[in-house]
Amino acid sequence: MHEVLTPSEMGEADRLTIASGTPGITLMERAGRAVAEAILTGHPAGTPVTVVCGPGNNGGDGFVAARALAERGCVVRVMLLGDPGAVTGDAANALKRWHGELEPVDATAIGKSGAIIDALFGAGLKRPIEGAAAEAVAAINRASEAGVPVLAVDLPSGIDGATGEVRGTAVKANKTVTFCRKKPGHMLLPGRMYSGDVSVADIGISDAMVAQTGSKTFENVPGLWLAAFPQPKLDSHKYDRGHAVVVSGPMHMTGATRLAARAALRAGAGLVTVAAAKDALPVLAASLTAVMVRQAAGPAGLSALLKDKRMNALLLGPAQGVGPATQKTVLAAAKAKRSLVLDADALTSFTGQSKALGKGLKPAAAVLTPHEGEFVRLFRREPEITGIPSKIEKVRAAAKAMDQVVLLKGADTVVAAPDGRAAIAANAPPWLATAGAGDVLSGFILGLIAQGMPGFEAACAGVWLHGECGKLAGCGLISEDLPEVLPNVLQRLKPS
Repeated sequence: MHEVLTPSEMGEADRLTIASGTPGITLMERAGRAVAEAILTGHPAGTPVTVVCGPGNNGGDGFVAARALAERGCVVRVMLLGDPGAVTGDAANALKRWHGELEPVDATAIGKSGAIIDALFGAGLKRPIEGAAAEAVAAINRASEAGVPVLAVDLPSGIDGATGEVRGTAVKANKTVTFCRKKPGHMLLPGRMYSGDVSVADIGISDAMVAQTGSKTFENVPGLWLAAFPQPKLDSHKYDRGHAVVVSGPMHMTGATRLAARAALRAGAGLVTVAAAKDALPVLAASLTAVMVRQAAGPAGLSALLKDKRMNALLLGPAQGVGPATQKTVLAAAKAKRSLVLDADALTSFTGQSKALGKGLKPAAAVLTPHEGEFVRLFRREPEITGIPSKIEKVRAAAKAMDQVVLLKGADTVVAAPDGRAAIAANAPPWLATAGAGDVLSGFILGLIAQGMPGFEAACAGVWLHGECGKLAGCGLISEDLPEVLPNVLQRLKPS
């Protein structure tokens, strides 16, 4: 159930299910009744409901929902955008089964209701909403702003199901009922902000049919990576749990290093060492306890330190400094064939040189964790990557080009692997947007990789843990809070 289906993949799942013997109208009946149940869950049976329908299958779901609500005692108004004669296929069949009045869309009357069902357009919308359709969307949104609850069928009308983009204008829903699986548009911004609470209704499309679509996009939830999550054994010792290394910046820029190092330790790494130039050692030693401090300046110093083969995972970049020295240190770490996490300055030091970085990383397995600005800087000479409108496909292309795991941070963080797998996170609270939070995320991922978790799974797990820690710490959090609440989140992942 972790797959996320694009509109085309959902269409294929529909087609396969219908071909296997389930009529399309049966799927539509199940979808519409699921929408009706969602309305009845939050409102008494007599609630007046306005169903605003389009001419396609999304409208067909709306006709079914209207009939189901009328059967349960609701006062229902059904409005249709366009000519009833333009409604075809299963939607036309559903319209024939609606025996109540059918009104043209009336923008002035839409808000005179206890609840609104948006059944104008579904996830497959590919053109901008304009004209009468845009007026209908504006009327729904005015009603929403006035306090009338809005439930969207499949996806809020105007949201691109594949990318989350707004196609001209879009309905702002309180709740969305989708079918079989979520769509990328439910989780990618700005679609996530328009969808409200999203629930997934089972309409009889089997897991086997979903598998045949070949989807490689997933929602980032524990079930995706929990089987690979490191769990200490009773007879484990610290060296079994990996030795992580965080490369420090200069004396006056050690804060990011300390945040990441503590996060790696909290995430379960058995040992964590900070590698630093001589002048930074006193600052680090005075503020770190369980984290060790070693002198290792520049690429030569780091290479000497890594003669200890037990140091198996490294984080480079946070406040390390931008320039050739950081470039050389990154390449030295890759040459040592360790597992790497690259963030911040380690990426910006390769501005416009993504191919050189990719070539230098070939001996190692790496997770790259840029935010949008760092991503654009790194790949600025690759418009075939940066110009892709879909965030998922953009990160996929970057992961393939680099032959490494790439994590593009944001409220809708996407992680992609070179083999095409991609995961979207939808659990990040807004108060994670604070200084140092990205350093903590890198530290979480480092700690998991040090324990032997594969890069894609470790990146996904780190992102999910980061979001859950943010929710647990709550309003007013600062980045130092995140590692401190991590044990409470990890407790939920323990085997029963």
